[in-house]
Amino acid sequence: MTALTIKDLNVWFGTDRDRVDAVKSANFDVGIGESFGLVGESGSGKSTILRAITGLAPTWSGEITVEGKQITGATRDRAFYKTVQMVFQDPYASLHPRHTVDQVLSETLHLHGFKDINARVVRLLDDVGLGGKFRFRYPHQISGGQRQRVAVARALAGEPDILLLDEPTSALDVSVQAEILNLLTDLRDEHKLTYLMVSHDLPVIGHMCDRLAVMKDGEIVEVMETDDLRHGTAKHDYSRSLLAASAVA
Repeated sequence: MTALTIKDLNVWFGTDRDRVDAVKSANFDVGIGESFGLVGESGSGKSTILRAITGLAPTWSGEITVEGKQITGATRDRAFYKTVQMVFQDPYASLHPRHTVDQVLSETLHLHGFKDINARVVRLLDDVGLGGKFRFRYPHQISGGQRQRVAVARALAGEPDILLLDEPTSALDVSVQAEILNLLTDLRDEHKLTYLMVSHDLPVIGHMCDRLAVMKDGEIVEVMETDDLRHGTAKHDYSRSLLAASAVA
């Protein structure tokens, strides 16, 4: 059984002459414990696939299967969110500015039905390398990298199997990006997580992922191993042009 299967996925916005087809007939699967990347230029449909999976892009057709269970429609039940969580690009916008770190994590744990909330908050903060001293701070009192660690802790609160990572480091300073990527690598090993990661940064995907799909204008033009990325052995012309532009070693 795969962790995630996408088959003939189409996602669109608007109707009739105003319709925009953001994703067209996408196909790929992600194995249990695998880290899979989606790469391409801005507007290629990468993040839209994540939004379709989570129900944030309601108009879609095709098949989305999570751990053997086929997803239908735009709504997701509690069981889905116990299995799948998403980490967004902007760690400040994704956190409530008037809620402390403790409130953010406690409310999430409560929604997932946990009782030992106090102990779990402490454990989550330790897991993401923050510790108790950050517990009662507000988002504006911590750095961008620390906010993203809180966002990761919130995603881990429900003990999911799959994390969807939407450009999780692109809003951060370069000096902090490597810290978050290393944290995500450690958490994947520690918690036996499956990742589906969106990025326009090929070196990031090369560092984080086992395989990747290259997207152009809403279509997947190639699925390749990360070794192909490192060795520059892409088959599609567009993939080769991305590699050349990024100068991936």
